Amino acid sequence: MTSHIILPAPIAVNRPAAPGPVVVSVPHAGRIYPPEILSAARVDRCALERLEDRWCDRIAAGAHDAGAAVVTAFWARAVADCNRGEGQMAPGEVAPTLRAQFATPGRKERAGLGVVPTRLADCGPLWKQPIDRTALEWRLDRLHRPFHDALAGEIAAACARFGFAILVDLHSMPTIPPGQPGHGARIVIGDRFGATAAESLAALAVASASALGEPVLRNQPYAGGHIVRTHGRPGDGVHAIQIEIDRSLYLTAEGLPDAGRIGWLSRWFAEFIRKAGQWRPDAQFLPQAAE
Repeated sequence: MTSHIILPAPIAVNRPAAPGPVVVSVPHAGRIYPPEILSAARVDRCALERLEDRWCDRIAAGAHDAGAAVVTAFWARAVADCNRGEGQMAPGEVAPTLRAQFATPGRKERAGLGVVPTRLADCGPLWKQPIDRTALEWRLDRLHRPFHDALAGEIAAACARFGFAILVDLHSMPTIPPGQPGHGARIVIGDRFGATAAESLAALAVASASALGEPVLRNQPYAGGHIVRTHGRPGDGVHAIQIEIDRSLYLTAEGLPDAGRIGWLSRWFAEFIRKAGQWRPDAQFLPQAAE
């Protein structure tokens, strides 16, 4: 795929003047749609925008000043899903020549939510043609691989400075409907059931989110995706958590950012990043009594 239009870079890395051990990942809030993507789509842009964690990058706006390096995807999730692995696709969603390498799809891949999103409820297929090798490699090379390379670089830099690193992967979620696991939760902290972060860090995140006065769950229904699973290695000093925030907490009914609510969540997130920056792997977290 080629383009004559000059687009902003697919990702950005915003480093603080005084770096701490925290790296923030914002993989799904991108709002830039390259012309190649729009021309390949069989649905309109509004349908593709349903894939976005809409405007959640605004919540991370203060993380840089709080001492975190922030890695943000500017290109949309419709290009490639950085929270899926390169092998996460269903064979029925790709060209015949690619099917052998995607022989064991999971539930999300079968639903069309693989490393290239291919279907949405009420939309049907998103693309005019099955994803072929050229399209797949272009999407991975332009967005997915640079994003993970940037994350790995910032994590390695933090480990070199401090001997450990903390990765906070920020997402937003639709309101969890009645009857679904986790219904009622407005914020979900995921650590892959203890596999990607020390218990004290996950407890710190849960306590910090609970202070907002909103219902918080841990690992239900979102335990953490490819980003925390890949980069979170507590045994090697890399502790990773995923944070999901209900979009109704900061978007209007029309899906637009509510400035007051976004400011509220941004201040909370920056304060959590400051607290996380003071955390150490040997810390024992003890919740404080209400003041």
